[in-house]
Amino acid sequence: MTKPPLVLVPGMMCDARLFAPQIAAFSVERVVHHAPISDRDSVEALAADILKNAPPRFALAGLSMGGIVAMEVVRQAAARVDRLALLDTNPFAETDAVKAKRGPQMDAVREGKLAEVMTREMIPYYRHGGCETSDIDALALDMALDLGAEVFLRQSRALMTRPDQIEVLRAYRGRALVLTGENDRLCPMDRHLAMVDALEKCRLEVIAGAGHLPTMEQPEATNCVFAEWLGN
Repeated sequence: MTKPPLVLVPGMMCDARLFAPQIAAFSVERVVHHAPISDRDSVEALAADILKNAPPRFALAGLSMGGIVAMEVVRQAAARVDRLALLDTNPFAETDAVKAKRGPQMDAVREGKLAEVMTREMIPYYRHGGCETSDIDALALDMALDLGAEVFLRQSRALMTRPDQIEVLRAYRGRALVLTGENDRLCPMDRHLAMVDALEKCRLEVIAGAGHLPTMEQPEATNCVFAEWLGN
């Protein structure tokens, strides 16, 4: 029996390198697709693009903004999503407080300060609490700079206008995984518990020694969880 392809959706200002350990591990046994989310400024349009390019039926995993877009993929075409993994993400619409912070960030990026915004306001919150700067920080900055300012602006607009997806998750009947780093400072545990509560067939996994990017921080532990989720 052919295993369903795996579609991986990266977080904000990330590319396929976010999932490099997962691509290496699982492309041996199945087709793995990386689904960029850089060309549109709404979650709905980003999800529609993924569906245009995805196989007829597939396993779907998204981290952070990628999870937000993955939930919209489910809203638009749940029957095509064989199983769903939501990593370090948030099912709710953006709060006014977070929206208010995006405006100054976007202004700074328009002024050529993408690297400053990433290094000062975003990347420090990715890592596991108490950890010093690391190669992961450098890779996160490289990914952001490679994508560039226009992608930052489009993705910011998409996040600001995203819909609440809790009812979408309540209606989904496929196998689901909710995974988070134990010290994710961007997407707190209550967001993950809300997703677990909404999903009918869901397993919660908390990755020790990880923050917002467990796919890179603890790849072996993340891959073990993925293997069980992907198993028949």
